[in-house]
Amino acid sequence: MSAVAIPEVKNTTSTWNIDPVHSAAQFKVKHMMISNVKGEFTSLQGGLQLDEQNVENSRIEAEIEAATINTREPQRDAHLKSADFFDVEKFPTLSFRSTQVSKRDGEEVSVAGDLSIRGVTRPVTFVVEGPSAPAKDPWGNTRIGLSATTKINRKDFGMNFNAVLDGRWVVSEEIEILIEGELVERLQA
Repeated sequence: MSAVAIPEVKNTTSTWNIDPVHSAAQFKVKHMMISNVKGEFTSLQGGLQLDEQNVENSRIEAEIEAATINTREPQRDAHLKSADFFDVEKFPTLSFRSTQVSKRDGEEVSVAGDLSIRGVTRPVTFVVEGPSAPAKDPWGNTRIGLSATTKINRKDFGMNFNAVLDGRWVVSEEIEILIEGELVERLQA
């Protein structure tokens, strides 16, 4: 009897770290219901376990230091750090842990997961473009990129502060979250 050749199965799972220098966690909110104010958190870290053969088996986790909020207005930033909003003394981090990844049309993927802000965890779904095709950087590292968006209601996370100014709410309840991520492949030992 001759031996049956068993095809070698290539491991299609890779691990990637968020590059905080080339990534951004941003948000957009209506001010006085007339214009958008944008801000960002300058500390973003986490990782992606990517299954290239079946993206639905992939997982992502991310964490942000709440005190790194920056809207380019120091008084507003101080208020956002206070108990009226993020309460950074009690809740120093925001986090996201994926629970399900699903293919969408074209290059998009839906990433559902648990978003934790102010000690409150709620399910959210990000629409993700990417990941991009891998590319080598000048130092020999392999990188990919992705963009992710979602919308949340800030009151769902205990951020209830608001005021009326000239008959308008100062800040809307709906917040758009935008993540631009560049990730570096973690080499297996």
